[in-house]
Amino acid sequence: MDLDARLADITTLRVDAIVNAANSALLGGGGVDGAIHAAAGPRLLEECRELRRTTLPDGLPVGDAVATGAYDLPARWVVHTVGPNRHRGQTDPALLASCFTRSLDVAAGLGALTVAFPAISAGVYGWDVDDVARVAVEAVRTSTATGPTSVTFALASPRALAAFEAALAR
Repeated sequence: MDLDARLADITTLRVDAIVNAANSALLGGGGVDGAIHAAAGPRLLEECRELRRTTLPDGLPVGDAVATGAYDLPARWVVHTVGPNRHRGQTDPALLASCFTRSLDVAAGLGALTVAFPAISAGVYGWDVDDVARVAVEAVRTSTATGPTSVTFALASPRALAAFEAALAR
């Protein structure tokens, strides 16, 4: 699997699947989640509401993933995952790693070959970006998902890009 990191707006990438750093409600929010919902248009929110009404009435658990259409985005699918929130005591790196591996599993199930990830749980969820980069790169490298051939870490700041470049160089 080819891995790279770049400074990029994940909502503009032409990949099969982009990963959304969602909250468990799946109904939009701030940061990457809000940007993805805004760029995808109202049908994404409608599909997420339907997921909550039917298969996920209690929301999406931390570390798990689910897919929707991408609607007005250039990607084909959005894979939503809920990262652990350090401010709520969710400090287990295995939960963070699960966001990446479960997202790849879901993407593989869709037939996605190219996947883009943000820095899940960095920022408002309180994880240090160096820790996120280390966990993310290790999780993707050791993933058993078959199908995806290319993973891009789409990062919103030069600091995040440097952290992911350093993790990829290890």
